[in-house]
Amino acid sequence: MSTGQDVQLDRLDVRLVELLAAEPRIGVLECSRRLGVARGTVQARLDKLVDRGVVTGFGPDISPAAIGFAVTSFVTLEISQRQGHDPVTAHLAAIPEVLEAHTITGASDVLCRIVARSNADLQRVIDQIVAHPGISRASTIIALAEQLPYRVLPLVRSAVTEGREQPAAREQPAAGARERSGVAREQPAGRERPGRPR
Repeated sequence: MSTGQDVQLDRLDVRLVELLAAEPRIGVLECSRRLGVARGTVQARLDKLVDRGVVTGFGPDISPAAIGFAVTSFVTLEISQRQGHDPVTAHLAAIPEVLEAHTITGASDVLCRIVARSNADLQRVIDQIVAHPGISRASTIIALAEQLPYRVLPLVRSAVTEGREQPAAREQPAAGARERSGVAREQPAGRERPGRPR
């Protein structure tokens, strides 16, 4: 869980995140081999990134278009101030085609990213959205083509390259490196948590 404070990343954190982003199914042991550090170090770093809210999940990325939802649209909503955001949010959460919803500044109150199977199906989704009495108006923009997908790795890298890197603790060599040096003592494996790479 995030503490609400900025998390200082170092280059090992970035390398670990890059590796997991490129190969989400890789295990902790293989991560340690690729990164050249002890398995316990990888597990501790991963626990830290999860506990502080930097890494929020290990689930697969799904393409809506690949499962039949080829139309993406952005919808702004004006809502009744008397009812507030919570009833509208609950209504939107019940519509599977609503992928995201954010409260915003400006003339409108909520920005949604939605998907549909076709333009005709988009009308159905919009009608379902505006059926809530707390929504007074909706404006829709249809996305023609994705020019830049959602990404965070450049931001993660910049957190280090902009000079905010903190001195990293001295890393222990990976198991293979210890064995080659004649030291076969095993390092603690660290905590295991369900749903994370092993």
